[in-house]
Amino acid sequence: MTTTASKQGIRQRAYQWEDPAISAAAARELDGVAFFRAIKDGTIPPPPITATLDFGLVSVEPGRVVFEITPAEFHYNPIGSVHGGVYATLCDSACGCAVHSMLPAGAHYTSLDLNVKFVRPVTSGCGRLLCEGTAAHIGTRMALAEARLAAPDGKLYAHATSSCLIFRP
Repeated sequence: MTTTASKQGIRQRAYQWEDPAISAAAARELDGVAFFRAIKDGTIPPPPITATLDFGLVSVEPGRVVFEITPAEFHYNPIGSVHGGVYATLCDSACGCAVHSMLPAGAHYTSLDLNVKFVRPVTSGCGRLLCEGTAAHIGTRMALAEARLAAPDGKLYAHATSSCLIFRP
């Protein structure tokens, strides 16, 4: 990914992604933890949204995932801070992936709802943030998860909860 600024203050950003059908096919063949570990080690391409918003997977274990993001100017809303949709997307990803990490091969999920509390504004001056998602409950058809977007020192920027519908083979 590249970002450039012209003399007129115009910024430009370019990035690339891989075919999402590759990871979608792998998701049907691997259990959740194996799937995310393959993404982390580069065996399977990450989803395009990670390139679009420039965030990445840090760690995965059953029921827990951590993503990282370094807020940048291209994440901004019209009032000079990171758009709430960026927070929400990161929290939704963390919640959903925490649930997915508990699923067997062939099972998948969809988010039913997402409730995000924006605790404080995020700007490019915040530096690296971590979004930890944890699965609170995995049932036969329903799962509950939560996410915390925080600085490495623990300073909280957002908290989210999500319900997911599970589809089992």
